[in-house]
Amino acid sequence: MSETVLITGGAGFIGRFVADELLARGNRVRVLDSLIEQVHGQVDRPPLLNDEVELIRGDVRDGDAVSRALDGVDSVVHLAAEVGVGQSMYEVERYTSTNDVGTAVLFEKLIDKPVRRVVTASSMSIYGEGLYRDADGNLVEDAERRGLRDGLSNWEPVDAQGRPLAPVATPEWKRPNLASIYALNKYVQERTTHIMAAPYGIEGVCLRLFNVYGPGQALSNPYTGVLAIFASRLLNGQQPMIFEDGEQRRDFVHVSDVARAFADSLTLPQAVGGTFNIGSGHDRSVTEVATELARAMGKNDLTPEVVGKARIGDIRHCFCDTGLAAEKLDFRATQDFTQGLAELAEWVAEQTAEDKVATMRAELEKRGLVA
Repeated sequence: MSETVLITGGAGFIGRFVADELLARGNRVRVLDSLIEQVHGQVDRPPLLNDEVELIRGDVRDGDAVSRALDGVDSVVHLAAEVGVGQSMYEVERYTSTNDVGTAVLFEKLIDKPVRRVVTASSMSIYGEGLYRDADGNLVEDAERRGLRDGLSNWEPVDAQGRPLAPVATPEWKRPNLASIYALNKYVQERTTHIMAAPYGIEGVCLRLFNVYGPGQALSNPYTGVLAIFASRLLNGQQPMIFEDGEQRRDFVHVSDVARAFADSLTLPQAVGGTFNIGSGHDRSVTEVATELARAMGKNDLTPEVVGKARIGDIRHCFCDTGLAAEKLDFRATQDFTQGLAELAEWVAEQTAEDKVATMRAELEKRGLVA
């Protein structure tokens, strides 16, 4: 089925891969993007955006721009968002305006210009801490960490008796625990999609993305994905900077797998009304990932700098239960992590990037957001 698909925020890292996947399937692609400097630098058109993509430069909060972008569109992939847990904790208005108000504007314009389906990008951040199991074998959905403000170095969540909890893969049914403004924003985007789509005859789908990585990430944006931040540091001859003790565990999924999930979610009947985790199904420690990337980039001498402090709003462990996506979307990540890192390292070697991580840390510390 060939359609015209609008991708909001589609000039960014994930959007470009989604656009390529949709074009390869015979669709026409239009992108609405404000091209903010923090992500794109000063460009009129991102050089990695496919030449076949029609680009409309405009803000998702601008109703007139959104309305123009929706002309003749059959489906929407909604990616437009300010991204980053840390920055969301002090640029609250900017994040809430772009993410929540922007989504409201999109769906308000869809009332008059309805489309067949909207697939919205959500985030694993809405879970807060992932799912845990206690010493008695009970699942714990509301794990909390103690001591982030009193200098304790035990980062692991414990139960009411002080016993350690064991992290397990997090499924979609786990209740949200919104630990940052960004997480709150993404949950609002999810709920807006599901609340607004069905009454207007639109099919709504949400994908909760875990840690997406791959070539083309914004290396000079210190609030982007952790692998891009590590890559920028290594490229500039600096040690990757890791908060806490580096043993926090995450799920890293390649952007090509994520693009395929979005394209499939636009067509599969069984996706309608659903919210799905999109991850690799494998968990890794942050230190392990930093060390493997350094090796892939030929920077073995640059061992991670472990800060020993936590960022307020960060969580300890959260990794992906992929069962529902496998069942309903037939989604399984196929990109090997080692090969994916080698591909990322090869691309990074051809780039230049300004390392702004120290500036980011200073901004957070100035506001009391590093404990």
